[in-house]
Amino acid sequence: MKIDRLLKCSTILLSLFLYFNAGAQELVKVAPEEVGMSSERLEVMTRTFQDYIENDKLPGAVILVSRKGKIAYFKSFGKNDIAREIPMTDSSIFRIASQTKAIVSVGIMILQEQGKLLISDPVGKYIPAFMETKVAIAKEDGTYEVVNSNRTITIRDLLTHTSGVSYGEGIAADQWKKAKIQGWYFADREEPILATVTRMASLPFESQPGEQFVYGYNTDILGALIEVVSGKPLDIFLQENIIGPLGMADTHFYLPKEKNDRLAVVYSPKDNGLERAPEPGGMVSQGAYVDGPRKSFSGGAGLLSTSLDYTKFLQMMLNGGIFNGKRILSPKSVELMTVNHLGNASFPWVGGTGFGLGFSVVEDLGDRGMLGTVGEYGWGGAYHSTYWVDPKEELTVVYFTQLIPSGDIDDHGKLRSLVYQAIVD
Repeated sequence: MKIDRLLKCSTILLSLFLYFNAGAQELVKVAPEEVGMSSERLEVMTRTFQDYIENDKLPGAVILVSRKGKIAYFKSFGKNDIAREIPMTDSSIFRIASQTKAIVSVGIMILQEQGKLLISDPVGKYIPAFMETKVAIAKEDGTYEVVNSNRTITIRDLLTHTSGVSYGEGIAADQWKKAKIQGWYFADREEPILATVTRMASLPFESQPGEQFVYGYNTDILGALIEVVSGKPLDIFLQENIIGPLGMADTHFYLPKEKNDRLAVVYSPKDNGLERAPEPGGMVSQGAYVDGPRKSFSGGAGLLSTSLDYTKFLQMMLNGGIFNGKRILSPKSVELMTVNHLGNASFPWVGGTGFGLGFSVVEDLGDRGMLGTVGEYGWGGAYHSTYWVDPKEELTVVYFTQLIPSGDIDDHGKLRSLVYQAIVD
């Protein structure tokens, strides 16, 4: 009887140790076999991505795969700067564009956990200009009419991209163009993000709140909302609540001067290979992340980061909100963020996929038609980066490159295939 009690206590203590250790452990690199992956099979991925470099399909890239809380694969390919012969390294810094959205969405959930808002709240409660918004309705003659929204936009609408706001294109693009609010790029703006977002509220949106998935300025609005609710600039709030606690030392909205040489150069595909994107600010450019005005903090597409920094963030999510002893979110908040919230709205680009609070979510593997797991979540960025988290496989994948537009390259599909074929346990 005493032995049974001792065994039961030992089992409980071991379980608690493993649970807390998962959140307390820093990422370390191990042999792939230690976490159920094959070194031989991962070499196929190495050869494949080296071929992309040698055939001038990619300038450079970094791939980081972690499994069971440990790094199984971490390799850099090609050049950080082709003309200057600077190699890509594991510490290269990338413009992560829409991968900013996940971090800012976590910021909103932190404010809910702090009792400062509810995601069911109207956005207008915090940014009054959003209490009453308008929607453009297309007419058969090619014109459009503007009507009042059926209801107020909520914070949850923004998190799920169902507020109706686009990137300034579509039905009422003429009005968005006149307001000089189009496209996801903000780094060259002299105007603070709250001022830009407040101007957005007077422009016609693409659909009624809650009715459609419309990809657009939703998370930029959330970033401005964080500033209002927290009373702090977005960069400071994220630094204090996510970036700093997770040890993401190379994640910034604008690059410190001493890190300039680590910022990977942006390239565009041309008929004869790759061409360096131009210097002036814009969506297809090097961007104003070094020498720009540093006034607009884009919650939708503004951050720079490294593959290791972003993996720390994803590992926190995979661990149920904790990493390296720092709790960022509760497990229940992570659970809510990573299930489908679209309801009757449909995800427009890939079958078998829904959208949670900041992440796409896999619902049906057969309908999607790609390797993966039901419950997997992720997203990507305009400079052709991507990431995903697979809770069942205890897997995170981060892939960074700087290619815009991406053209017809099939590297994302190959990456997914070659990661999963290397899992052997």
